[in-house]
Amino acid sequence: MVSDEFDVIVIGAGPAGENVAARAVRGGLSAAVVEEDLAGGECSYWACVPSKALLRPVELAADVRRVPGMSTGPLDVAAVLARRDEAVSHLDDAGQVKWIKSVPAEFVRGRGRLSGPLRVEVTAPGGAVRLLTARHAVVLATGSRAALPPIPGLREAAPWTSHEVTVAREIPKRLVVVGGGVVACEMTQAMHGLGAEETTMLVRGHSLLDRMEPFAGKLLRDSLADGGVDVRFGVEVTKVERSVPGGPVTVHLSEGPPITADELLMATGRRPATGDLGLGTVGLPEKGPVEVDDSMRATGVPEGWLYAVGDVNGRNLLTHMGKYQARVCGDVIAARVRGDRDDLPGLRAVADSLGAPQVVFTDPQVCAVGRTEAAARSAGFDVRVVEYDLASVTGAYLLGEDYRGRAKAVVDERRRVLLGVTFVGAGVAELLHSATIAVTGEVPLDRLWHAVPSFPTVSEVWLRLLEEYGL
Repeated sequence: MVSDEFDVIVIGAGPAGENVAARAVRGGLSAAVVEEDLAGGECSYWACVPSKALLRPVELAADVRRVPGMSTGPLDVAAVLARRDEAVSHLDDAGQVKWIKSVPAEFVRGRGRLSGPLRVEVTAPGGAVRLLTARHAVVLATGSRAALPPIPGLREAAPWTSHEVTVAREIPKRLVVVGGGVVACEMTQAMHGLGAEETTMLVRGHSLLDRMEPFAGKLLRDSLADGGVDVRFGVEVTKVERSVPGGPVTVHLSEGPPITADELLMATGRRPATGDLGLGTVGLPEKGPVEVDDSMRATGVPEGWLYAVGDVNGRNLLTHMGKYQARVCGDVIAARVRGDRDDLPGLRAVADSLGAPQVVFTDPQVCAVGRTEAAARSAGFDVRVVEYDLASVTGAYLLGEDYRGRAKAVVDERRRVLLGVTFVGAGVAELLHSATIAVTGEVPLDRLWHAVPSFPTVSEVWLRLLEEYGL
C-alpha cells in the first residue's frame, strides 16, 4: 500500500463532492477526491443534465403549438439524442477531472471506503489498494442510487431506472413507467414526446407529485392525459416477465390485464449510496442515510471528523441542495482547522429545514419552495392561503392560447411572511428564485408589496397574489 496524507478526503466526485473540495482548498487546506465512476457524478451524466436535454425540445414544441401562427413538425429525435450526448460529454469525464485538478485537489480513481478513523482505502480499477489518511476530515459525498422494489421477476427483467432512460440510444414505441414522482413524470413526458407512442404510467397512490400541493399533480396529470399518456392510479405491479433479454417485457398488475411493452422504467425512489462504504468501521450503521447536524458533521461519530453532504445524508435529494450543503461543509471544516468561529450564519445549512426549492421540468412546469399548506398546518403555524389562476395574468396569456396554470402562497399570519409558494404553468420555473428569496429571507408581505413586477410578464402573478391577500 502507498500511503498519502491530506487535510481533507472526499469520497465521491459528484457536484457535492467537487464543491466540498473546492471550498476546503479555498480555505487553505489540501484535498483529495475519490471516485470509482465518472467525475461529475449522477447529475452530470444520468440525471439532471441529460434529462433536461431530452425535455427541452418537447417543452419548446408544446410552447410553439400554443402560439397562433406557429407550427411544428415532428421532432428530429436523432438530433435530440445527439444534443443529449454532447450535454453529457459523451460520458467522458476528462473535463471534470481536469477541473478537480485545477482546484487544485488530487483526483483518485477507484472505490473509496472507510477503514477506520480518518482512513480511506481506495481500490483502483486494476485492484491495487492505496491508503489515504486525512489530517482533519473525511467527507462522504456518494449520492444515491435508484431503489427497486422486491417484485417477482423484476431484477431478472433488467428494467430501466433513471440511470438507463436518460442515456437511451433509441426511444421505445411501447413504454411502461412505474411511479408518480419527479423522475416518473419527467421521463414519461420526455419519452412520450420523443416517440413512445404507447406510454402507460402506473401509480400506486392516487396522485402525481404527492409531496407537492395537490393541484400541481392534477394539472400535470391532465396535461399528460391530454397528450395521450395512459395514467392509472391505485395500481401495483405484482410480477414482471421478460423471457428474452432485450425483448418485450410483460407487466402483471394488481387489477386488470397485464401490459406488454418494449421497455419498463422503474421510477420508485432512491436510497443513499452507503453500501460498502465501511461505515461499520467507525461505528455507524452500514445502511441508510448518514445523519448529520447543520454543519454537515456526522452525529454518530463522537470525534467529529466525519461529514456527509448531498443525497447520502438523506436531507434533500436535490443536486442544488447537495452543492449548498457542500459549500457550508467545506467552509466549516476550514474554519475549524484554522480555529476560527464555526457558528456564523453562513456556516450552517439552515435552508434544508425551510423547504428546498425544486422544479419539475414538465409541461406544465411545476416549481415550489418552502412548506405546502398541509406541512405548514401540521407544523402548527397560523396559516392563511391565497391562490390565483395564472391564465388570468396578461404575461401568461401572451405565452399562448389555452394557457393553464395556478399559483399558491402559504402565509404565516402571525408574522405576515411566506412559508411556501407553488407555481404550475408553462414558463414559471424562472419565478422560483424570487419565491425562494421571499421564503428564505422571510420578507414581510408589506415590504414585498413594493417589489413591483414588470408588465407584461408572468411574474405579475406576485402582484395578484398579494392583492388576493388584501394588500
